[in-house]
Amino acid sequence: MTRVYDILNILRTFIEPRCELNYRNSYELLIAVVLSAQTTDKHVNQITIPLFEKYDDVYKLSKADVSSIKEIIKPLGLADVKSRNISNLAKIIVEKHNGIVPNTFDDLINLPGVGRKTAQVVLAEGFKIPTLPVDTHVERVSKRLGLVKEKDSVLDVELNLKKIIKREDWILSHHLLLLFGRYYCKKASPMCENCKLKEYCKDIIK
Repeated sequence: MTRVYDILNILRTFIEPRCELNYRNSYELLIAVVLSAQTTDKHVNQITIPLFEKYDDVYKLSKADVSSIKEIIKPLGLADVKSRNISNLAKIIVEKHNGIVPNTFDDLINLPGVGRKTAQVVLAEGFKIPTLPVDTHVERVSKRLGLVKEKDSVLDVELNLKKIIKREDWILSHHLLLLFGRYYCKKASPMCENCKLKEYCKDIIK
């Protein structure tokens, strides 16, 4: 546990741990996270401005024509799937959850377009319930820093990180590892030369 906290403490010296998606409530957060699949948070933030201006609550979105939703989110890619998903999940939230975004993993995971990572992001960011979502950045960084095994699956990475990080630090750790991977320890061109975690890295790319 000492190693992981040494790493986290260093990350805290130069990374501000926060969600980079713009949202005002749990409804907007859920939609933004679903839309963020295979695109950037920055791009999602651009698209959600007109989307939430037109559909500022889950009831309006549930009644919207899918083609109208698709037209707004088309620049994000995967517009056919994403527009159907957010339309259908809005309907389910209205019909089954009285218009309130659920705050349990089981309820969230049963919504269209919501996988394990998305559900945990909503729980952590929207409801401050300790979770540790693992995306490609968290997975890559955790393996390069030797926090988990190279052969670990995404689920294994999540479960193994939860074993070595205290529950109360899960949300913080998610943000730190994700942002480090997004801006510093990139997949193709990691900034190894001046990396503050060089001594911990087992995968320095020359």
